[in-house]
Amino acid sequence: MLASLVGTPSVSSPDVRFDQSNRGVVELVAGWAERLGMRVELLPLPGQSEKLNLIATLGEGDDGLVLSGHTDTVPYDEHGWSHDPFVLTEADGRLYGLGTADMKAFFPAALHAIAATDRATIQRPITLLGTADEESTMNGAAALANSGRRLGSVAVIGEPTGLVPVRKHKGVWMAKITIEGRSGHASDPNKGVNAIEGLGRALAALEHWQRVLAERHTDPEFDVPHPTINLGRVLGGDSPNRICGHVELDLDMRLLPSMASQEVQAELRDVVGDALQGGEWSFAAEPTGVDVRPYALPEESRFCRLVESITKRPSRAVMFGTEAPFFEQLGLETVVLGAGDIDVAHRPDEYVRVAAMEEATNLYGRIIRKVCIEES
Repeated sequence: MLASLVGTPSVSSPDVRFDQSNRGVVELVAGWAERLGMRVELLPLPGQSEKLNLIATLGEGDDGLVLSGHTDTVPYDEHGWSHDPFVLTEADGRLYGLGTADMKAFFPAALHAIAATDRATIQRPITLLGTADEESTMNGAAALANSGRRLGSVAVIGEPTGLVPVRKHKGVWMAKITIEGRSGHASDPNKGVNAIEGLGRALAALEHWQRVLAERHTDPEFDVPHPTINLGRVLGGDSPNRICGHVELDLDMRLLPSMASQEVQAELRDVVGDALQGGEWSFAAEPTGVDVRPYALPEESRFCRLVESITKRPSRAVMFGTEAPFFEQLGLETVVLGAGDIDVAHRPDEYVRVAAMEEATNLYGRIIRKVCIEES
């Protein structure tokens, strides 16, 4: 099953040069779910017929367990791989391939756990979700949240956590800073306004702002206990003999649960505006569409404690984002729990261990029994 999923490309990216449909992966999972007797729905995203969410349900009612995974992967650096990224390759107990850890291995584990469940004993429904575009826009999870449809009462997202329960994560907010100057001949700097020089001022201000944010916001549950700013992409200029008239900076911010993206956006504009004050530049600082709220499930959550007892591991906080905030909008208490290690995700030679997939199958099966069969 994993070999088929890995062999079916489903890259999602904000860059249309790399973006692909996830239909092939969704149809594979849908076929396997139907053979288990699950009711299957394929839901195209609004205005995107080749991007689909999958909802597969076994049992009746709306207060059961949701097992959820995203069906897309990030783009890949082909030259960095030791193996073909679209051919599942086993070596030393590891399964290599694009999306193995993040997170195509989830679907075989979840489906095998469902297959091992006696249908006659199910008291509450089991719902399997496969979402679109988690790695780019989160539009799949957003579409589900906007529908308002009740899918269950609790959820497990199978993102790679090393099978340690995760109840808390940072938010992800991305923005673009655009600085406009005035182009001209490089021989006379006074005849233009160099946008790159303006960016230099902005970068110094952003470095200072990150220190201010770190002093203002802290949460010791995270390995990096403060918000972070990553300067991810710069685009500007066209020739060394022209004064640069336009430059763009794309940045990624990881926000703590105490922070709201609207307030961060307003402060970012002030920071850049103050840095450019007194110059002839104009600027914009706007979000690029990626806005995943931080997530925090209370430690006293009954479901969190259940998953901790089944895994025999305490829950923790992580710095990557998931679809949990969207599920929270639907009333789902959500824990993140999956095979694989986030440290190998988004990298060449991504892999998942065979033993971890087997353990994930066992854990999902035990969660199914506790939530959908045994709980009163």
